[in-house]
Amino acid sequence: MTLGSFIGLERELSRKAAGLRTHMLVAGSAAMLVEGARGLLDEFVIPGVSPLVRFDPVPVITAVVTAVGFLGAGTIIRQRDAEHVEGLTTAASMLFAATVGASASLRQYGLAAGATLLALVTLHVIRRLEGKLRPDDAAPSERKES
Repeated sequence: MTLGSFIGLERELSRKAAGLRTHMLVAGSAAMLVEGARGLLDEFVIPGVSPLVRFDPVPVITAVVTAVGFLGAGTIIRQRDAEHVEGLTTAASMLFAATVGASASLRQYGLAAGATLLALVTLHVIRRLEGKLRPDDAAPSERKES
């Protein structure tokens, strides 16, 4: 949730619909679902068979991605002119927060922390770079694409 909060804080400071709390909850939910599935396996497997049964996080991660897809769809708004879309980057950042949470739950702490840093660079630094590359066009924050 802490790593998700960094991504969410950037979205919050950019005044996006899904901000700090949403990203924290998405990251925390993903982590709990993955870890919870592992815990269920440990708790309910027959003791004699237990060494033969292994935890497969893929179906759980698939369910997390599906759930975040529903959340992301709620943040995406297409205007009538069909050229103006809002919320795509925020939806992507929510999915990214979920993967950070899942990575942390799978004890891939370096990956989760590094990915969080890359997300912040992508969301903040690249947005500024885009504004400099398009000086005569509206800045990304004024375009409201995400």
